[in-house]
Order: sequence, then structure tokens, then C-alpha cells
Amino acid sequence: MAAPYAGFRWDVADGVGTVTLSRPEKLNALTFGVYDELTRLFAEVGSDPAVRCVVIRGEGRAFCSGGDVNEIIGNLLDRPVEDRLAFTRVTCALVRNIRRCPPPVIASLHGAVAGAGAVIALACDLRIAAESARLSFLFTKVGLTGADMGAAWLLPRVVGMGRASEILLLGDPVPAARAEAIGLVNRVVPEADLAAATAEWARRLADGAGAGLRSTKRLLQQEAEMDFDTALDAEAAGQAVLLGAEDHREYHRAFNEKRKPVFRRGAGA
Repeated sequence: MAAPYAGFRWDVADGVGTVTLSRPEKLNALTFGVYDELTRLFAEVGSDPAVRCVVIRGEGRAFCSGGDVNEIIGNLLDRPVEDRLAFTRVTCALVRNIRRCPPPVIASLHGAVAGAGAVIALACDLRIAAESARLSFLFTKVGLTGADMGAAWLLPRVVGMGRASEILLLGDPVPAARAEAIGLVNRVVPEADLAAATAEWARRLADGAGAGLRSTKRLLQQEAEMDFDTALDAEAAGQAVLLGAEDHREYHRAFNEKRKPVFRRGAGA
């Protein structure tokens, strides 16, 4: 099944939806059109019962080098501030939609992961990186604020305020090994193993208990803005529903029948 997106490939197979950024000659630099299409995809994908996990990856030598220097940066320089604000709001909408996308999202990273590409990766739930990956939040090096597309909100929550300040203020690339050491990526693998390692995690998520995974992602995000007592109430309410839901019933049946549970697939998963 393929959706009509011109700026990237979108494939769905056996519960896993895969976005492949496909401008390898430009290191998958983003255009206005790609921003719009990605924002639409992540707004819509949660309603597709065939998609239980999403992977975003890049074709060629890089994941994504950020915004296209001529099409976006050059184009915006002399535009009125209202036009520039409309664009920056679209970039923020993309990150918002990735965070709110009900299925978990995995970023599969290699080569350049720069600018907007780094923030897109940051917005994903899990990040697997090849040894070649270099994450660069380079905004201050090009005369912009490092607080872009939600980076100043997301990054301290992933790596802590001190490291986030270093990364966003200095704008230096973070090699894969360093990124793993500080928690910016979850796992680093040899280049040749990246596709297989990504597929392994995607398979586990797609075969998992969909309602529980979606609830976990939703509450991880919502509880970041709650006090502890409110978070406890939210978790109690969510778990009370799932304790009687079909996936948990299937686990109980499988436990007693000494087999692996087979979780359902569908819009409610």
C-alpha cells in the first residue's frame, strides 16, 4: 500500500509503515513540499489500522541534512516576517504530529543528521544510529536560534539541561558513539547492521500489544507537563481500562496455554 506522497516513499508492510526520504543527491534535504507532506502523513497515520509502528529513514549517504539551502533558506531571506512565521509554524507542526502520532516512531539514522533532520530524529520515540551518524543541531552556526522546531523543549528532556545547552549553543556535531553515551540515541550499530537492527525493533513493536504501546507513548508525553499526583491518576485510569481489554485477556490465555500471545491488529490496537 502506498500513499500519494511525492517527496518521499511511504510503504506499509506487515504492520510497519516506512518513510524513506528520497532526495539522496541533496542528502535528503527538506523542501517546502516535503515538510507539508510529512506533516500530513503523521497527522493521518494514526487512523490507519494497518500501521502499528512507523520507521523514518534516509536514502543514500545521509538521513537528512536539514532544510534545502536554496529552496528554503534562500527563498525565505527576503520574504516578509509573516511568510517566515507561516513556514516555521509548519516545521513545528511536523514535530508536533510526530510526537502525537499514536503508533511509536523509530528514526533509523546514518551519515548527516543535521538541522531539521536532527530535530525530526529527536521527535521520534526511538533512535537507532549507524556508526557513521553525526547529529548536528547547527542552528546557531548559521545565525539562527538553537530553539527551533521544539528542540529547546525536547532535548533537555532527553539528555539533560547541561548537555542540551552545550549542543544547542555550540552547534557542534555529536558523533554516534557520543550520542549513545549521553542518551541522544538509544543504540549504535555497524553501518551494515542498521537496517536489520531497525527492522528488529519495528517488528517487536508491530507485533506488540498496540493499545498498551499507544497508551505508553501518549502518557510519556502528557505526563511531562503534569505534577506527580496528576500523573499517578492518569496512569491508574489508563491501566484500569487495559486490565480488562482484549490484549491483556490474550496474554492471560497464552500464559495458561503455555504459548506466545498473539495480539490483535486493528483500529483499536
